[in-house]
Amino acid sequence: MDPGAGAHYSARTAEEVFRDFRGRRAGMIKALTNDVEKFYQLCDPEKENLCLYGYPNETWEVTLPAEEVPPEIPEPALGINFARDGMNEKDWLALVAVHSDSWLLAVAFYFAARFGFDKEARRRLFNMINNLPTIFEVVTGVAKKQNKEKGPNSTSKSNKPISKMTSRPESHLKATKVAAPPKDDDESGEEYEEEEERDNTLCGSCGTNDGKDEFWICCDSCERWYHGKCVKITPARAEHIKHYKCPDCSNKRARA
Repeated sequence: MDPGAGAHYSARTAEEVFRDFRGRRAGMIKALTNDVEKFYQLCDPEKENLCLYGYPNETWEVTLPAEEVPPEIPEPALGINFARDGMNEKDWLALVAVHSDSWLLAVAFYFAARFGFDKEARRRLFNMINNLPTIFEVVTGVAKKQNKEKGPNSTSKSNKPISKMTSRPESHLKATKVAAPPKDDDESGEEYEEEEERDNTLCGSCGTNDGKDEFWICCDSCERWYHGKCVKITPARAEHIKHYKCPDCSNKRARA
């Protein structure tokens, strides 16, 4: 039985439901990444309809669906094992990931309805959920690519192209890191991290990391970071640059 589904379940706030969501999500990500070989073997097409469950304690399970009708909480996609051998493995895992994302949202907003969340609480819950990459994005590598492009500080709240600019380059993230929602969302300011590696980021032009609150831009070729003022790029100009090349990379291409 789902440890988060019973009548004893005590979540009453958006933050508590988000913690439930986050735990289930972490378990399902483990199944589709770190534990993928075990997950693959458990999804035997010769078996009956199987489902992938994620639990609030960050564990996962491949098992038959609940027997209760209607079930106590929404059920995940049924029969994920049947498609295993008929698809490319990566495509199959991506498909399971998409269905897992759908299930997590269904469970979270089932709780939102069950606990009578008002419009503000639902908005707060959605903002916290939306601030995390989807399981699909993690499994397919999209989340890692987005965070690499995002640059030294993944907490940027700008609506401008964050693949090109950032401020406060306090650390350079080389693995999946998810920023917390805006601070005015009570506990939603807590940061969720799956894996993180930090190092000081220096401007490729002046060699310093001064001006942490200034505009920075990353070269899409060499992946080095630069103060906007050092390479004469403004935030407004960066909005119109699809693929930025620093002066060094531009000169190399010219000489070639």
